[in-house]
Amino acid sequence: MNYAIIFGGNSYEHEISIVSAVVLKKILKEVIFIFCDSERNFYLIPSEKMNSKTFCKALYKKEKQIFLKNAGFYQKNLFNEKKIEFDCAINLIHGKDGEDGKIAALFDFYKINYIGARLEASVLSYNKELTKLYAQKVGVKTLPYFMIKKYDNQKQDIEFPVILKPARLGSSIGISVAKNEKEFEYAKDVAFEFDDEILVESFKNNIKEYNLAGCMIDDEFIFSIIEEPNKQEYLDFKQKYLSFSSHTTIKEAPLEEKLKEKLKENFKKIYNPLFKGALIRCDFFIINDEVYLNEINPNPGSLANYLFSNFTEVLQKLAQNCKNEKSLQIEYKFLNSINGQKGKL
Repeated sequence: MNYAIIFGGNSYEHEISIVSAVVLKKILKEVIFIFCDSERNFYLIPSEKMNSKTFCKALYKKEKQIFLKNAGFYQKNLFNEKKIEFDCAINLIHGKDGEDGKIAALFDFYKINYIGARLEASVLSYNKELTKLYAQKVGVKTLPYFMIKKYDNQKQDIEFPVILKPARLGSSIGISVAKNEKEFEYAKDVAFEFDDEILVESFKNNIKEYNLAGCMIDDEFIFSIIEEPNKQEYLDFKQKYLSFSSHTTIKEAPLEEKLKEKLKENFKKIYNPLFKGALIRCDFFIINDEVYLNEINPNPGSLANYLFSNFTEVLQKLAQNCKNEKSLQIEYKFLNSINGQKGKL
């Protein structure tokens, strides 16, 4: 299976996406790398140049620039165009452009086979408030919350401590814990630097958090091990993402089988059928033996490969199972009927 990894994007998580792609370079053999820069130009990056210097020194601009059109990416030659050959694309853009649905829409529009959340799933999982509403709709519990909007000065009664999260941002960027009014005002200013809407939840110290990745192939779910991430007060940017590139063997979280099954059942409710075609990771809380969804990661860091003992096998099966949106055959019957009448349109 020959993959094309699409990474980068115009996003606060741009650099994390690069790290994810570099990690997968070490794992996948047959792969080409397509970089989307902050101006949304696409570049074909040779495998041997997949390193930090290529991007932070803007050396990628010396590589071949490519473009999207029907059924794939193409490179312009002197007299013609050459198609970039691959079997399946992998959407590895974190945050805006990748997880908000833009790339999914482009791939669907241009009939490119890809692994990743489709448009509707991307939109719902990208916005933390919509994620809450979706979870409630499919019967998955979430923690109580309220929204603060930059354009709305409505006051809220706050019971501290609380955690503030930009509504449309991942990688724990812009997240703060506030234990009093002064900290709350500062945390609000920080979050508003990234988004004009903030989700606020009660902060529960020492809450148990568990990560579970997986996908659905045909009618069968394939799950990763369940990870209990190491964290301090909460899982911040450094703990959550700058460490995933150095993951070694991860041990299964020491949970009773009953709780493991609860996590998997909640994952199934979230995944099926909205996220078909994607390998996602769901982050859950467990409080008094009850499972609560924290967030959905439609493009998890390095595709959560470190949680699978058979990652390449799972990815290949998923790629073979991905299906493009069905194309309609437009026959112009209605317009032809008008054309045959007097007083043509």
